[in-house]
Amino acid sequence: MIFLYKYWKKTSVMPPRTTSTITSTNASAESDALYPFLAPWLASLLTERGLSQRTVEAYKQDMENFFTFRCELDQAPKHPDENQIFLYLAWQRTRGNNGATVARRLSALRSFFGFMTEEGALTENPTLLMENPKMPFRLPETLSRQEIGHLLEMPDMADKTGRRDRCILELLYAAGLRVSELCSLNVADLDLQRGLARVFGKGAKERLAPLHDLMQRMLSEYIRDWRPKFAPKTERLFLNRSGKGLTRQYIWKMVKKHVLAAGIRRAVSPHTFRHSYATHLLEGGADLRVVQLLLGHADISATEIYTHVQSERLLGIHKRFHPRSRS
Repeated sequence: MIFLYKYWKKTSVMPPRTTSTITSTNASAESDALYPFLAPWLASLLTERGLSQRTVEAYKQDMENFFTFRCELDQAPKHPDENQIFLYLAWQRTRGNNGATVARRLSALRSFFGFMTEEGALTENPTLLMENPKMPFRLPETLSRQEIGHLLEMPDMADKTGRRDRCILELLYAAGLRVSELCSLNVADLDLQRGLARVFGKGAKERLAPLHDLMQRMLSEYIRDWRPKFAPKTERLFLNRSGKGLTRQYIWKMVKKHVLAAGIRRAVSPHTFRHSYATHLLEGGADLRVVQLLLGHADISATEIYTHVQSERLLGIHKRFHPRSRS
């Protein structure tokens, strides 16, 4: 806090008078001189970069938070400079926001000011030389093959809901889908004769996900015998009792229910199936580049984290079973 006070004195920019006004309505944000550029920037994220609606909405909220912060400052310059953005990011830290949140908000600022620079509204992007906050390295949580097998047996196969849940759990693991990808699957996206699912991932990027023989048979049986029992009102593959597509929130709750029934006492989410899928493929000898394609990662560095999971497991096995490790 002493550092921040010295920084505010040095830049002649006073901090917000209260913190409660920062999280109030968007009225003050809309009075910012930069606000007119918000709508066209958001449109460019959707149409040119192909970002999802959910990601664009998060960026919108980040920018409105920044605009409101600026409006609460005394003597805030019309166009932000590096000092003001640094002050904003430091203020984010004092509010208790973690590194991931601060990094995302800096990413939003960098993209927004890049857009303004391209439009000629700014001579240079004030965030270009600013580094992202360092993120703690965390290995993804995975399930063992035995845990996966036990978990998949939990749904009651005697009714339509259990059949649907079993197909969902199997598909999350069989194809390594994100939960948003699974919710958006239509019946027409499946080619069960060839054993492929057409998946639309982040940025509306399309990929083909292979399906093993058991998965093909389960999906064929579900579509033929069980999906009609939900009285479909949509082309979505997986439906709720009203015949409409399932939400991400429902999938999360369903997974949690079956995880508890399986006696697994760790935090497991739908994404845990994706982590397990990638880890088990690599453990089985799959090439890293192939796994990258199967997951739909644009950058192989996002896939390389699963090699660390392998290394940690090998170290654990070595420690447990090597005679000199136990001495």
